[in-house]
This record gives sequence, structure tokens and C-alpha cells, in this order.
Amino acid sequence: MEGTEPRASRLIEIGIALSAETRLDELFDKIVRYARELTRADGGSLYLLEGGELRFRILQNESLGLFLREGEGKRIRLGPVPLVKTNVSAYAALTGRTVVIDDVYTCRDFDFEGPRRYDAETGYRSRSMLVVPLKDTRGEVLGVLQLINATDPATGRVVGFRADDVRLCEALASQAAVALANARLLHEVQEMLAALVRVLGVAIDAKSPYTGNHVQRVARLNVVLARALSDTDEEPFREVSFSEEELEEIRIAGWLHDVGKVVTPVHVMDKATKLEGVFDGIDRIRERFRAVRYLLEAAAWRDELAESTGRAELSPTRRRELAERLGELEEDLRFVERCNRPDEFMDDAALERLRRVADKRYVEGETERPLLTPDEVRYLSIRRGSLTEEEMRVMREHAAWTRRMLLQIPFSRALKNVPKYASQHHEKLNGTGYPEGLRGEQIPLQSRILAVADLYEALSAKDRPYKKPMPRERIFAILRSAAEAGEIDRHIVEFALRHRLFDRFEEEYRAASPAPPKGSGSA
Repeated sequence: MEGTEPRASRLIEIGIALSAETRLDELFDKIVRYARELTRADGGSLYLLEGGELRFRILQNESLGLFLREGEGKRIRLGPVPLVKTNVSAYAALTGRTVVIDDVYTCRDFDFEGPRRYDAETGYRSRSMLVVPLKDTRGEVLGVLQLINATDPATGRVVGFRADDVRLCEALASQAAVALANARLLHEVQEMLAALVRVLGVAIDAKSPYTGNHVQRVARLNVVLARALSDTDEEPFREVSFSEEELEEIRIAGWLHDVGKVVTPVHVMDKATKLEGVFDGIDRIRERFRAVRYLLEAAAWRDELAESTGRAELSPTRRRELAERLGELEEDLRFVERCNRPDEFMDDAALERLRRVADKRYVEGETERPLLTPDEVRYLSIRRGSLTEEEMRVMREHAAWTRRMLLQIPFSRALKNVPKYASQHHEKLNGTGYPEGLRGEQIPLQSRILAVADLYEALSAKDRPYKKPMPRERIFAILRSAAEAGEIDRHIVEFALRHRLFDRFEEEYRAASPAPPKGSGSA
């Protein structure tokens, strides 16, 4: 029983360390390492009960210098263990009992073909073995801890596992099972949250046929930029260092940055032209112009017939007048069509011409009507883009809605900043952004990174109905222009361009995206 009391104190310390570990791989490593420490075992391995079999997770062997995790190692291959009682680990899992063996080569109770094969492959000699089931608080077996070759601390010789070794290891296994159950639960919750986040992002993308994979691309680019800034020694980012938890927070903020668009009307999100969605759209105007053309032609013939010339065609003078009026009408229509395009900037001269066109009248029956209605003029007078001020206000509300919605989610401490970062991707350093009009240092670096990722993706998207695809040089020029205007962080933009981060992101995104099925595509 020598050394039992100090080891019991150490067991308490180990229990605290295990309960604090939430990373599964690290927990597996600590369970085996601490069990070996308490029992002075040369080697140990851990198997988890999954899918009706014991699956290998980690192996440690001091003499061989082996420290393998699942999926690692070429020389040693440890596959799943079937649940048959002739296998000592399976027996412990099935019965929930601890098994102590002094020499596996003389034991006839179990099939030790596996350890013998292990010894043959490594030149090792397995002797004493301790196999302890890991049972949770309900008594359910979660896995099996297997220790090999206890050593005498005085001589270093391999000896059998003593009774106090067994009790200490069983106590550790009980603590380990609780820690494992908690870590698994946390992992499952994290996986569920990640899945829900992805579902929300995909749903927002799916709401519009034109935004494609915007949310998914922004989420990936957001992490690419953040990781690069965290890894660099360049100024002004030398002191920036994001932990894996912080990078996860940044990634989720990217996935959720547009969740507020769930309340944005689709006709506003996808408005390709100024008159789209308006009750009197461009097609209605075209029909009206065609009707006016017919009315002009009919009037010309009516006047010709009123003179009783008997001719079967218009007079040269009247034909010339008609051609001039029809040509003017055609030019007005082409101008109105140009005004309807979101990429056509409406300067003062264009607005004045639009008003002159709208002031023109035509007579239908006995009623005089304007060539353009007041509502049509209002929409066509949008100086830039396709949205009116009211529609732009509705569109901008998505950032405030993002914050409002995400604040309803009880994010963990590690993700507490997700609502802030996600909702600030339209804030600008010069204070002209939204929803809060923040300025300069009021906007954290994580939000600035997301703003750059969001703007780049919007500029590089090839499927937006309200803009034409742009060459890379033009995209980069706009990013630099926005940075110089104080809208986005110029240090992030210049760093990304200098290190070709946007190009690298596109290459990685194409490589990760599934190839289209054979035979797909346009004919």
C-alpha cells in the first residue's frame, strides 16, 4: 500500500483537471496519461463504445515511444473491437467489470491474439494488464481503459497491477466517464449549434435566387482574413492573436450576418431594376409607348383622309412629320429604359430630361394622359441603384434585425460577441454606416474584417440582377476607394491584396465546392 495516500491526493487533482477539459482529443490523452501515472503502467489505450463495437481512440506506450490517436500511425493499425466476451476489452464493456491479468501469455480466459500481434509488430512484450470499464452516473458503459505492464518504481521491472492500483484506476475511470459524458454533451451541443447556424445561413441564401452562396462565402472568407491577420507579424496587426474560440466566434458571425434578411421582402432584396415590383413597371411603359405609336399613326391617316386626296399613302410632309414624332417617341423609350437600369447614374441633366418626357401627353379616346405617371417618375429618378430611399431603409433594417434576433439566442461565453460582430458588418469607420452609425475605434476589428469580407463578396458575385459582373481589377479598385473614403479598414484591405488573400480564398473555395454533375449546364 506504499504511496497510496499521495496518489489519492493526486487523484483529486486529476479529477479536477479532467472535469475542466472540454476538448475530446485532449480528454482522451489525459485519461490514459493520468491512469498510467497513477498505476505506473508503461502503456495504455482507450476505446469508446460506439455503434455496437469498441472503437480505438488513443494509444500510449512509453518504452516504444508511441503516442497515437485515432487515424494516426502506419505501422500500428488498431481497428474496432467486436463485442464478444472472448476479447478482454469487450468483456469489460459487456459486463461492466474490471479485469486484472498478471501475464496475458499464460492467461486462458480470453483470446489475446491482438496483444500478441501487437508484440510481433513492435518487438514489445505484453505482460500484466488492467482493463477498466468507464461507466457514467447511470451505470452505462461509455468505453474501456486498458493499461499494460505495471512497473516497479524501484527496479523498473514489469510487475502485476496491485489491488490499490485497481482501486485508484477504477476511481479515475469513474471521474473520467463523467468528464467524458460532459465533454460529449458539450460537443454535441456545439455540433447542433454549428448545424443550426449553417441551416440559417443556407436558408437566407435560398430566400433569393440571386444571392447564391453569399452567406457561405462570407463565412469562409471571414475566417481566412481573420486567421491571416492573427498569424502575421506585420504592423498594425503584430499584436493581433485570435484563439481558436475567437476564430469560431468570427466564423459563426459570418454565417449569421444576414439572418435579419428573413424579414426583408424578397422584391426589395432582388430588385433588379428601378421599376421591378412597381405596379406600373417597364413592360407597362413599353405597351403604353406602342399604343401611343399606333395612335400617332392613326391620327396621321385620319388627317390625310380628312383632306379627301384619295391617295393610298401619306403625303411626304405628313410622312416626315410622323417619322419625326415616332423617332422622338422611340428615343424617349430608349432613354426611359436606360433610366430603369440600376447601373445608370441619374445626374441633373438626366433628371431634367426625364421630367420633360413625363410632361408629354397623348390622347386616348377623349382623355389626355401623361406619357409617364408620377409614381413611374419617382422610381426612375433614383440616382443610383434600384432602390428608393424607403426601400433602402427597409433593406438596411436587416442589420438591426440581425442584432435583435441574435440577442434572443443564449450564446455561450465563448460566443457572446456573435450578435455584435454579425450586426456591425455595415458600420463604416467614418460614421456613415448602419444600424448604429458607429465610428472608428467603436467598431471592433472582428466587425471590420466581416465588413471587408461582405463587401468583397458583394462586388465579386456574378449573379446579382442589379449589377454586371466586374473584372478583378475593378473589384480591387472599389475596395481601395472604399478604404480611402473611410468606409472600410484600409489596413485590412491592403494586407489582403498584398498577400493575395482574395485570390487564395477563391482558389480554396473552388477546390472545396462540389463539381457539377455530368451533363449539367446550358445546352
